[in-house]
Amino acid sequence: MDLNFSQEDFAFQKEVRDWIAEKYPEEMRQRRNHSAGGHLSKEDYVYWQQALYEKGWAGVNWPVEYGGPGFTPTQRYLYDLEMAAAGTPGVIPFGQNMVAPVIMKFGTEEQKQKYLPDILASRVWWCQGYSEPGAGSDLASVRMKAVKEGDNYTVNGTKTWNTLGQFADMIFCLVRTSDEDIPQKGISFLLIDMTSPGIEVMPIITIDAPKEGYQEINMIHFTDVKVPAENLIGEAGKGWTYAKYLLEFERGNAYSHGLKAGLQHIRDMAGTEVNGFGQSLIQDDDFKKKISSAEIAISAMEFTELRILSNLTAGKNPGPESSLLKCCGTELQQELTELALETVGYYALPFDNPAPVKGLNREAIGPDYAGGTAPAYFNTRKASIYAGSNEIQRNIMAKLVLGL
Repeated sequence: MDLNFSQEDFAFQKEVRDWIAEKYPEEMRQRRNHSAGGHLSKEDYVYWQQALYEKGWAGVNWPVEYGGPGFTPTQRYLYDLEMAAAGTPGVIPFGQNMVAPVIMKFGTEEQKQKYLPDILASRVWWCQGYSEPGAGSDLASVRMKAVKEGDNYTVNGTKTWNTLGQFADMIFCLVRTSDEDIPQKGISFLLIDMTSPGIEVMPIITIDAPKEGYQEINMIHFTDVKVPAENLIGEAGKGWTYAKYLLEFERGNAYSHGLKAGLQHIRDMAGTEVNGFGQSLIQDDDFKKKISSAEIAISAMEFTELRILSNLTAGKNPGPESSLLKCCGTELQQELTELALETVGYYALPFDNPAPVKGLNREAIGPDYAGGTAPAYFNTRKASIYAGSNEIQRNIMAKLVLGL
């Protein structure tokens, strides 16, 4: 692997850096830095995604024929590096990174023309409807019914652990269209308008949610919801195949740049905090070992991602490697939030501790960086469960990679 960047590569890196400096508003940067978990409003995310679209940098994994930027592997690496270093908002994945690849591969031409442009331009906000009460990682157990009646499906059932559905315009769902001897055979993939009569979105308040502000998880009830049959992706009963394809993209995210930025943030905090002997925490031998161990693991992750990114650029699917990324990436995320919690110490104890935000009259306890540490720690506990638990991912790798 050639690690030497060309002058063209450095010019592209500077272009990305300069563009971020121009388009990433300082006020939005401060809101992200001072919110628990770094969360922003829907309006902030839409602004950012549409700015990327106007630049031609939306849908970084999309083929050029559908509007992707056509980055080389090196450009993609440098793009992710600069975005992570600047702490920019992540792209909400449900449209661009999840349902879009399914529509590209299995959708009709009419569906591609109808949905893909709005997804790329972030004119339509999507959410995911996979898990149900009693059907989490075991998606073959989904029970939400979709009964064909003329030109429509009538949908009844419940989806849970839905992220940001309170803001969504559309939801892609796994639904049961028939009862087969093998449960996977009766599942279909359906696109549903969230403004349809009969849909009720109910918030689930998670342990990381502050008293004021951000809430992300929902339960969604569908009662006699009418969905046009033309919103079916592919063939009825083939939804299991499409769902597995989508999960390759949900699991195959790049983690290393964000992890490197998170580790640097911990170093910065540790340079200020002290251990029990009045010594700077960054000089504490035991703490330095933990930092070094995390850095080695993140570097190994980075080189693995570069190999996989090269395959993606060559037109290959993520495949079982996405399970590897999901396991390593989420466990490293959890490790870093634990290390951050250790770094700030007792400043993490007041859970609902606001960082200094314009217009907020309550005074923060401790330094600015301590406010979101505990919520981030608790939120990240779910990372090894969503998109298929890491135990499931290890089974996939054992079967498809090791042949066990």
